[in-house]
Amino acid sequence: MRLQRYRGLVLVAATVGLVAGGAVVAGTSAGAAVAGCRVTYTISSQWQGGFGADVAVTNLGDPINGWTLTWSFSPGQSVTQAWNATVTQTGTSVSAVNAGYNGALGTGASTSFGFNGAWSGSNPVPATFRLNNVLCTGTAGPTTSASPTRSASPSASSTPGNPGTPGTKTVRVFWLKPTDVAFDQRYPDGIANVMREAQRYYRQELGKTFALNATVVETVNGEHDTNWYINTNCDPNGDRYWCVVFNMQAELRRRFSLANPDNRWLIVGEISAEDVGKSGGGASPGWVLLSGHDADGGAGRNGPMNRWYGGMVHELGHGFGLPDSSSTDGTPMSASFYNYPNTHFSQAQKNAILAGPYGSFLS
Repeated sequence: MRLQRYRGLVLVAATVGLVAGGAVVAGTSAGAAVAGCRVTYTISSQWQGGFGADVAVTNLGDPINGWTLTWSFSPGQSVTQAWNATVTQTGTSVSAVNAGYNGALGTGASTSFGFNGAWSGSNPVPATFRLNNVLCTGTAGPTTSASPTRSASPSASSTPGNPGTPGTKTVRVFWLKPTDVAFDQRYPDGIANVMREAQRYYRQELGKTFALNATVVETVNGEHDTNWYINTNCDPNGDRYWCVVFNMQAELRRRFSLANPDNRWLIVGEISAEDVGKSGGGASPGWVLLSGHDADGGAGRNGPMNRWYGGMVHELGHGFGLPDSSSTDGTPMSASFYNYPNTHFSQAQKNAILAGPYGSFLS
């Protein structure tokens, strides 16, 4: 399998972090419930008139089953598209309601959602947040509401089980977690956000786009530790980056009965492992293979998000059958993807995608 490859990191947008958290204390009776929350709001990318944001919510109080996060925007700010929550806006008041799969939060548990928005004038971070009408300030305390039943051992998010086989003619996404890597919800959530942004971009450019599955990212508990993926099946004189991604691909193919290429899905695999200084991305028709720095980027831990959005658009281009451009030509199949979102497919590239081996996946 011949793979195209990119390297490097270009910072193209500033990241702004806000940590808010808290509780309202409205009484101290023995039967009072405990409430509290912490919110991290990150502007992951920003361009003239638009921006992307990631919001992480941590419940510091008693377990809850269903949540609504509210905040106020400044005039000129608005939400245009959201994922992992239903977000509505009336005037400057914004409300985010959990999706069906992330509404239960035990004590100390976290979840996240994201959205794209528009702005004019300025794009400040909201000053305060409320979770189920409790002001988030970073601590927990009793409230006057009746005490809910507490779980015996509440904990943060745990590794979810793999879902059933998804629908065909979709982009199927895996995050492989080696045995010595702790589960972190930021990874499946963040990679899913990158895929949704790439989905939006393809519709913008082509007038049609690919489908993602209901569970966008399938978390796979790897069979080996990080060093195994880095050092096994390697040419001693070769680049160990390729060992990592090919070991991941081989395991995914065996465990999920995948072909190369597979006419049922265009497959994206990301693994949280890579040799120091040996990172990159690779793709060929039907497969995208990415190592640890891309997984970290999707999770918001490796620089501004526009670089990772552009990188995924680039690699999916290879997945749909496009070659690299021969020069930096303003298209995402060249180094111009680092300028995302200010990069566009040429008409010839659009025609090639639609006529290519996975063109029928687009609708």
